[in-house]
Amino acid sequence: MRAYDVVVVGGGPRAVSVVERLAARHPDGAPPVRVAVLDRVEAGAGATWRTDQSPLLLNNTYSAHTTIYPDASTPMTGPVTPGPDLLTWARESTPPPDRPAWVAAEAAALRPWSYPSRRIQGVYYREQLARAEATGRVRVTRVLGTATGLERTGDADGARTVRLADGGTLTGRFVILAQGMVQARRSARERALVAAAERDGLVYIEPGMPAERDWDRVPAGENVLVTGLGANFFDVVALLTEGRGGHFEPAGDPERPARLRYVPGGREPHLVAGSRRGLPYRSKAAYPQGFPPRYEPRLATREWFERIAAVPGQDFRRDVWPQLAREFAWAHLSTLLAHRPRALAAGAAEADLLAALRAAPDDAAVDAVVAGAVADERWALSVTRLDRPRGAGPVDPGTWRRWVREHVEDELDAMHAPLTHPRNTVNRAMAAVRGPVRRLVTRGALDGRSVARDIDGWFTALGLALASGPPPHRTAQVLALIDAGVLDLLGEDSTVTHEDGAFTGRSAVRRDAPVRARAFVETRMSKGIVTDTDDPLLEGLLRTGRARLHHWPSDHGPPPTSGTLDVTPDGFHLLDAAGGADERVVVLGIPAEAVQPGSAIGATPGTPSPLLAGADRAAAQVLAVVERTPEELPS
Repeated sequence: MRAYDVVVVGGGPRAVSVVERLAARHPDGAPPVRVAVLDRVEAGAGATWRTDQSPLLLNNTYSAHTTIYPDASTPMTGPVTPGPDLLTWARESTPPPDRPAWVAAEAAALRPWSYPSRRIQGVYYREQLARAEATGRVRVTRVLGTATGLERTGDADGARTVRLADGGTLTGRFVILAQGMVQARRSARERALVAAAERDGLVYIEPGMPAERDWDRVPAGENVLVTGLGANFFDVVALLTEGRGGHFEPAGDPERPARLRYVPGGREPHLVAGSRRGLPYRSKAAYPQGFPPRYEPRLATREWFERIAAVPGQDFRRDVWPQLAREFAWAHLSTLLAHRPRALAAGAAEADLLAALRAAPDDAAVDAVVAGAVADERWALSVTRLDRPRGAGPVDPGTWRRWVREHVEDELDAMHAPLTHPRNTVNRAMAAVRGPVRRLVTRGALDGRSVARDIDGWFTALGLALASGPPPHRTAQVLALIDAGVLDLLGEDSTVTHEDGAFTGRSAVRRDAPVRARAFVETRMSKGIVTDTDDPLLEGLLRTGRARLHHWPSDHGPPPTSGTLDVTPDGFHLLDAAGGADERVVVLGIPAEAVQPGSAIGATPGTPSPLLAGADRAAAQVLAVVERTPEELPS
């Protein structure tokens, strides 16, 4: 048995933040806090930021927007201690002996608005863990392994023992569960696809982290069906093109200097990719100063959200979405007014447009206001089809391919007109309202069934598609790959089935032109839902009643589950099936995100961080136990 003051399960940024907060709070001269950091991949970086992954896998957050150190913007009771953000670390830190040789070149290339590789961000986290340990206030043991069980020794104040897959144990006075983005176990459908692929000699790459899949299995020079056009899609495309020897170069288009040309390496597959939306996430725009200006809502204002929050049990679609739709329409029209007035009908004026939008009772009326205001339908916006702009109905493959190319080209133009193209303003409007919408959820303003149906089931995905896209050059790469014949988009409502010894892809726009392939890749990201997690510790806690699921309260039938663990709202203590709190076990981040809104998001300097605030709260509880019972465990 190895005994510690605290065992942290999960070795990514939340674990690093907990250790940093322990070091910040613990007094000099006191015995160091004994900490075990357990991770199945790499303690300090964790699975998402593992330092052995390809440099082609990027973060979608600016390098200047990543830190592990709280400042005065984060509400917490612990002290603010200075420390480098990612960019400062890259520019100024002295390399320790174990820093990988490749870091120097990547660090030198970073700018405030750069999108760093995930591996260099992992090195940053790992070195901040070592920096906290160097204070002498914490003693960290890094453990590589998988937690499979959590047991209580004695009474409620007794030790907690974490059991490992290899038979070992870690015992602590306190346990913090910080597994981050837990992955899903195989569904019945996925098990059937695995079996079919093995039986028929096919290749099936199942959903999961791209860094943990074997991409050498994907055949070159033939159709490969892909489902999922979100964040992981761009990673997979990079690995199967640049990762196989291809490269991008300027296309030499004087009218569109950001256009790229793809030069094949010769080992690429022909990717045929689809999804429910049928289109990739919108890329972030390329702003001249690196960072987007803040969007100030004109209709869905802070005061409006406060009024909504004061009334419990509302319906998102009925009571909230109409105002958001008006806001998105205003974001679109106001940009045209300011920068492209010729795109508007004669006589269009700000006051009239605002009045018309305020009076619009539903999405159709909002769309009608926009349609009546624009002089060219190219500049129309449909709030009913923000995530599916093409319109309904099947088309032939040639028509669909031409539409896709025009759409992606328009996306590219929008990215490089960041302040004057209305599409970017709509994206920034979405970014501005996502946080207030989530706060409506946590304040009980929305009925639980509406949260499950409308927020978790629709709006969250829409927000990701519009406001959480990849770096801007990814869209230029997609267009270059379409031009090179390496990538085709299958269409919206895509499906892939196993038929007659092969995979077959269909979509709503290509019903009569299915695509057959020997290989199928699913790039779907995990949502961190614990009800179907492959994490053996969380699965066991739920199965034995040591943990329970969180539910959204509802006045309209049985309360739906959020798919996350239930914890106390103040200390984030794990709640069991009977509602009892284990005050020696704290859950941080994604597995309990419903009670900790925003904790899934990395910390940004100068911005309140639920991730860092939660780590500070956990550290305070650990130290209270350590100081109250200094000799409870053997050393």
